[in-house]
Amino acid sequence: MLPHGSYLVNLAQKDKEKATKAYTSFIDDLKRAELLDIGLFNFHPGSSLGEPRDEAIERIANALNRAHKETSFVKTVLETMAGQGNVIGCKFEDLRDIIALVEDKSRVGVCIDTCHSFSAGYDLRSPEAYGAVMKEFDEVIGFKYLSALHLNDSKAPFNSHRDLHQNIGLGFLGLSAFRNVMNTKEFHDLPMVLETPLAGDDVSVWAKEIKLLESLVGLEADDPTFLALEKEYADKGAAERKVVLDKLEKKEVEKEEKEAKKKEKVEKKAAKDKLKDDKTKKKTPKKTTTAAKKGGKATKDISDSDSSELSELETESDSDASSCGGKH
Repeated sequence: MLPHGSYLVNLAQKDKEKATKAYTSFIDDLKRAELLDIGLFNFHPGSSLGEPRDEAIERIANALNRAHKETSFVKTVLETMAGQGNVIGCKFEDLRDIIALVEDKSRVGVCIDTCHSFSAGYDLRSPEAYGAVMKEFDEVIGFKYLSALHLNDSKAPFNSHRDLHQNIGLGFLGLSAFRNVMNTKEFHDLPMVLETPLAGDDVSVWAKEIKLLESLVGLEADDPTFLALEKEYADKGAAERKVVLDKLEKKEVEKEEKEAKKKEKVEKKAAKDKLKDDKTKKKTPKKTTTAAKKGGKATKDISDSDSSELSELETESDSDASSCGGKH
């Protein structure tokens, strides 16, 4: 069994009051798991909330060290994340760095979420790409820490950093990724959990997906049976994938338009400020200098100033303009 921690708990929280609440909820879950004799507890590492990432990672590890001392045996399992915003765990290195700071290594593990990892930029689709990712996982974290898997297709494209689960074979991961997973010997004794969406209250979809996943065991990537099955499911999900791509494309266009308008506004503001500055310089009254001379006074117009004076005035003017532009 692999229970899942609350999404609201953020062990990376810096604020002391909020961090206390997060830890209180977390340790309560762990103690309940032990009362039920559950040996694994899966959770999202948390978010740095814009604070330095290394400090956030240290706070997570400190919370785990404290929790391990307050419990007996439950293993805390860090989940791979999709990478939205300041979320910790979208890179294998994040989890490696947390584990490095955990004192009791036997009490910490990792859960690979296929949707999250794919969205974070780890390609699981072709046998070659999948093999490279697994090699990287082993080198960075180590298979000895792999404790579970969440099997989900992705409604969002590769490296999109969006956490959108889809039913097996219908999303951008496709059935090939799950054929790779189901034929990885290192995974055979690990708990695998479906987190795929339901259409209404029909839970039978999960039973069908479990049978589908089991049917992939032993199939080669070029097996005609597998290729036909892969196409069948890809065709079923094609319409929804197109809708998602259209939405993402629209958002990208809107983002570019927004950035273009912002840039135009900044340029107009800079031009307006420069024009204002130029007018101010023209209206500036002429400076005079007086020198006591025998028999009378001599004046010197600003136009007669030496080159160093002119240079200094120009520098001050340029400085004001760039400072104004830099604020917008």
